[in-house]
Amino acid sequence: MVFSSLVFLCIFFPIVLILHQVIPNRSVRNGLLVAASLLFYAFGEPVYVVLMIGSSLMNYVMALLIDKHRHKAWLILAIVLNIGALVIFKYTGFLLENFNALTGLAISIPVIRLPIGISFYTFQALSYVLDVWKGDVKVQKNYGKVLLYIAFFPQLIAGPVVRYKDIEEEIDTREVNLRQTAFGLRRFIGGLGKKVLIADAMGAAADFMFNQGASNLNILSAWIGAIAYLMQIYFDFSAYSDMAIGLGKMFGFHFKENFRYPYRASNMQDFWRRWHISLSSWFRDYVYIPLGGNRKGQGRAALNRIIVFFLTGLWHGANWTFVVWGLFHGAFLLLETYVPKIKKMPAVLGHIYTLLAVTIGFVIFRADTMAEAFVYIGKMFAGFDFSPLLMSNALRMLTPYFGIMLIAAIVCACFMEPVTTHVRSLEDAAELSKKDSVLQIASFVLAVLLLAWCMLRLAGSSYHPFIYFRF
Repeated sequence: MVFSSLVFLCIFFPIVLILHQVIPNRSVRNGLLVAASLLFYAFGEPVYVVLMIGSSLMNYVMALLIDKHRHKAWLILAIVLNIGALVIFKYTGFLLENFNALTGLAISIPVIRLPIGISFYTFQALSYVLDVWKGDVKVQKNYGKVLLYIAFFPQLIAGPVVRYKDIEEEIDTREVNLRQTAFGLRRFIGGLGKKVLIADAMGAAADFMFNQGASNLNILSAWIGAIAYLMQIYFDFSAYSDMAIGLGKMFGFHFKENFRYPYRASNMQDFWRRWHISLSSWFRDYVYIPLGGNRKGQGRAALNRIIVFFLTGLWHGANWTFVVWGLFHGAFLLLETYVPKIKKMPAVLGHIYTLLAVTIGFVIFRADTMAEAFVYIGKMFAGFDFSPLLMSNALRMLTPYFGIMLIAAIVCACFMEPVTTHVRSLEDAAELSKKDSVLQIASFVLAVLLLAWCMLRLAGSSYHPFIYFRF
């Protein structure tokens, strides 16, 4: 994996970017990006690249049929084929295991390797078909453009979930210049730094604590592991989103933000307006609203939310821990809906309540089984065993580097003012003030230094794959 990362950074990406910059014809550029995206995916999934091409071709045909006939049967078929493929490759084992447990049978469970990124590109493809049905986008008659939209390598395997209408025009009319490329590169390097420096440091501590087993944890080690994972999953996933947004910008595409400082949220509803925005908005637009949203009374709205968060949890993986995590969040959103005083508590208490709930939720998310999750959470609140062995386990990961990265994670995640709008205005401004120009130059110098540091870390240490690669 380290070799793959270095190959991407030092060979694949520079070659594709340079060719994209020097090729004047936009159609040829699009062809280059399609070829590069398929090569990129085939490097990690040489067999399942055929599945992704087949998925994109199927959705391309379904959209044409829907546009031509306007018959709901074609829409239903498209949904069944997309969700069916997802169920086969992602949930077959889970479903058979639970069926065997309920019936006492012993049906053989096939071993099916999960294609990387299938959840993301399936949702993207399905959103295109649904938008054609709703009339939100015009059907695309050029298959190559549909394939580019679905297979585009920056966000192919871990999001964000991009809507076709967001990049439809840019496929044909995008412009690329050195200024935009520079800002995109800076955003990419920032994401790389979040992943390699912060997320991987947090991940090492979280893995160590969660792999110890409940008997080897006390309240200190349990909280170290929980906080480390809280930071790992945010910086790991937001790092990939930053890298995807930066790469997209370098090729002339503008993806929407996927995170807006979620750990600054004052309640759980606010958290979901800030966390994995592309996925939450997908479920809102394609599940919650079609089910009736909140238009059919409070009881129906509550049921719709439960359905959405059940599916949100299940989308993350074939395990009851993910389902319970989704329902856990759904329960808090319902609680805040029916007990509005919770959202009116003082800001400090609101932040504490939200972070505590999110942290406990991520312990459930991280655990292999619900039994492990309950025991781990119990240790977080009642693990008052401070024997030398347990204290040794608790203190083993508290290295100076971990401490520095934890402080950096807390500062970046919780206390830095959101600057997205300001940064975007500086990127798009024709002229910058002298002060802003100095700040921009300094930021690019720091980005170069950060890139060098990341390269050294990649070359000299183990690499943790992105968490969302398995979703």
